[in-house]
Amino acid sequence: MAGTDTAALPVASRPVEGSRATRRLRRRGLVPGVVYGGSDTPKAFEVEAKLLRNTLAHAGAVLDLAIDGGAAEPVIVKDVQRHPVRGETMHVDLLRVNLSQPIHSTVMLELHGADEAPGVVEGGVLSQDTRELNIEALPGDLPDVIVHDVSAMQIHDTLTLSAVTAPSGVTLLDDLDETVIATITPPTLEPVEEEIETETEVIGEGGEDEDGEGDAAEEADAS
Repeated sequence: MAGTDTAALPVASRPVEGSRATRRLRRRGLVPGVVYGGSDTPKAFEVEAKLLRNTLAHAGAVLDLAIDGGAAEPVIVKDVQRHPVRGETMHVDLLRVNLSQPIHSTVMLELHGADEAPGVVEGGVLSQDTRELNIEALPGDLPDVIVHDVSAMQIHDTLTLSAVTAPSGVTLLDDLDETVIATITPPTLEPVEEEIETETEVIGEGGEDEDGEGDAAEEADAS
């Protein structure tokens, strides 16, 4: 049964074939995929690339997957493989979920307010050490992203996960005190250019080198 906060994703079943068949699918504007997990067996499917793109862009964490017009089942996106150059979706993995049972997942961490942080204003460099967090939540409570405000960070500050507030219903699984989220380091000093030995220092004034070979060469030329 479709939930009120989920988006429907109608797909068509497909036979499991080789890479040549999947390339033909993509040329027809389709994306191959597979759904697995739960008590049912894995099933391969194909879905219109445009439909998949629009659904993922506007849906929450949970999708209602309907294969060949059958009953919808709640799933989450487990993995999306994209073309390394064009960015097109090449394959999608979906995972069946039980809406009443919490699951482990990952979520992106976004830092806001970096430009206003005093440490950055003073010339410091903010580095984000952790961009993805491991979490536990009910499928319907999975956030698209977790946001943390860093606008108060000073130079030499080190931000750990303990400072991040998880959304309601979400448990952070990484070590709160050991997981470094971001740091602000002082600005690096411009390197001082080393003095380069000039040709006169090596050969000597008047074109004579340290061994006096310059004079010997001149005498030879004169004779």
